[in-house]
Amino acid sequence: MTDQPTTASPRTLKTVARAFDVVRALEELDGAGVTELAEHLDLSKSVVYNYLTTLRDEKFVVKEGDTYSLSLQFLLVGEYVRNQNVLYRIGKGEVEELAEKTGEYAHLSTEQHGLSVNLYKVSGEKAVGSDYQTSKLQRADYLHFSATGKAILAHLPRERVNWIVDTYGLPRKTEETITDRDALFAELEHVRERGYALNDEEEIKGLQAVGAPVRNRHGRVLGSVSVSGPVKRMNDPDYHRTVVESVVNAANVIEVNVNMEDSDLDFPTFA
Repeated sequence: MTDQPTTASPRTLKTVARAFDVVRALEELDGAGVTELAEHLDLSKSVVYNYLTTLRDEKFVVKEGDTYSLSLQFLLVGEYVRNQNVLYRIGKGEVEELAEKTGEYAHLSTEQHGLSVNLYKVSGEKAVGSDYQTSKLQRADYLHFSATGKAILAHLPRERVNWIVDTYGLPRKTEETITDRDALFAELEHVRERGYALNDEEEIKGLQAVGAPVRNRHGRVLGSVSVSGPVKRMNDPDYHRTVVESVVNAANVIEVNVNMEDSDLDFPTFA
């Protein structure tokens, strides 16, 4: 991924930025009235009301009583965006098979704006942490403490990784989280050498994960696939080996299918 957020510029439209402030506030507050939103955003009630009215007219906000909430229009836009993503379209079925085969949670992730975005998650019959995993579908997250994130970072240009670290830092989630830049680069080298990434209780105590990158035929990393499960199961040598093989194989299959679709563009068309 190459898209990077920029600082405010003279070309930034304050009205658009403020509209998104209202949207984010409604998400954060899980719906709110005009007064609550005005206090939260430190804006006048008349300004907030005007933005809410506009968003409602455009069908992105609904009102029940005195409470305004985000509408299902965002779901429709989100589904469109997700279905345009080649990694999701091609990887969805493999992730479902991975969850069924391992019985654990299987994940498909990508990177945008230097953060991890979860495209798809599937729960196997033994999977744990459903509430947490569901919440991760609703937010972007840091890359450095997850198996999917490290699998992606390991195959990004070094200057891109440095930009990500400079921008977001290396926040600690557990005692095992890597918070040193040099240690992170050493870990990413190990990921490239063995072909997969590990999350050894770096995000949640008691949870481990294995992740592998998915790249296109030009070597650009599109995202990654992973499986997460409880330490007790994941630490069993035979089980761990099976999970690693399953994750790496799923990533390879997705890569082949992505590259086959990409290669179709090379064929001539007939008028």
